[in-house]
Amino acid sequence: MAAKIGGESDEPIAEINIVPFVDIILVILIIFMVTTPIIMKPSINVNLPKAESGDDSTPSKLGITITKDGRILLNGEPSDVDAIKAYSAQVIIEKPDIQAIISADKDVSHGQVVSVIDAVKSGGVKKFAITIDKDHQ
Repeated sequence: MAAKIGGESDEPIAEINIVPFVDIILVILIIFMVTTPIIMKPSINVNLPKAESGDDSTPSKLGITITKDGRILLNGEPSDVDAIKAYSAQVIIEKPDIQAIISADKDVSHGQVVSVIDAVKSGGVKKFAITIDKDHQ
């Protein structure tokens, strides 16, 4: 039985046209490729000390970073010890069991790390963790 050229056929279409589906998937892929660099937060380059032991910690609203040159960042924004103490006191009201995550460059003085820990604890936060790079030996 020959198919009619320009008209109607009595046979049902047995194939699914996937070209529109592929087009949509490619557009979604391009959208993800373009927006991913925008969404990703730029990280702060901190050379963390290495240790063989260490536990994983959960993300926190109280993330403190001390860079190699001694700058203190609170949740990625420039800060100081007094602001950390005030922010800790504010956050502890909202979430009493919050844990502070302190990331200090390995070349930062011990005294500066202790002053940040003291500010966090003076603000009322009881738990804190110091970030390390796990040494896989």
